[in-house]
Amino acid sequence: MSDEKINEKVFVVEDDTDLSDMLRAYFQVQGYDVAHATHGIEAVDAIRKASPSIVLLDIRLPDIDGFEVCRRLRQIRRTRHLPVIFLTEKREREDKLAGLELGAVDYITKPFDIQELRLRVRNALRRAKLSSLTNPVTGLSEGAVVQDNLEYMIKENEWGVVLAGIGGLNKFRDKFGFVAADDVSRAVTLMINNAVKESGGEDDFVGQTDTGDFVVLTTADRAEKIATRCLMRLRPAVQYFYPAMERMRLDEVPASEKLNVRVASLSSNDGQFSTLPPLFTELDKRRRS
Repeated sequence: MSDEKINEKVFVVEDDTDLSDMLRAYFQVQGYDVAHATHGIEAVDAIRKASPSIVLLDIRLPDIDGFEVCRRLRQIRRTRHLPVIFLTEKREREDKLAGLELGAVDYITKPFDIQELRLRVRNALRRAKLSSLTNPVTGLSEGAVVQDNLEYMIKENEWGVVLAGIGGLNKFRDKFGFVAADDVSRAVTLMINNAVKESGGEDDFVGQTDTGDFVVLTTADRAEKIATRCLMRLRPAVQYFYPAMERMRLDEVPASEKLNVRVASLSSNDGQFSTLPPLFTELDKRRRS
């Protein structure tokens, strides 16, 4: 057994039960969490819910093929960038190209060397970590990942976006320190995630913009509900971000010196946007506290 601590989840999509059992047992011994499915449609739903680190995907499945599984995963926000390694008996160049065009990170033909597969999985996970950008405090996606999701979103016919910001955080940090400010960011992250769970959907994406604002990508019918839920959670909580003694004197502090919450929502029902700057300009106009 590997003596390296691994906190990654491998999802195996394979209808050959003997091979599936072998892969599950092998990767579990290596320290991975392993889940599996034998059918394509079942796999898409399970992967969306399980949020694995990587998918080992057979092309030949009883219902839809692996290419269609990968295509559907790429259409779901939370699985759009999920690393996929195809497992197949097919060796034709066209099949390999088809998989790579769908964003597969690797392609290995059966029969394969299990040690080689393990190394391919390890390398794919390392590349995914290097290419993904997450905020070290909140753990949310930021930078290029958020930019990519936003640009993809505005090309769709139907979408919704929520922008939530915490004003005054820099002054709060100057007065109470980085630890206290980071605690505020983590608490806000938790409340926004809970708001999405209550009023959003399984495929909704939560990240952070370059300005530090929180952004939720959802559907047109859910955007306003999520924005309202965010305000309901954040408004009464702001005072509790302060130390107890400071909390008692908040009425004496000018509004410009205090933490504040501003939330806005926008959807495809309000118009289409070809680029992101006009989208954010409109969101800024709609912010309410």
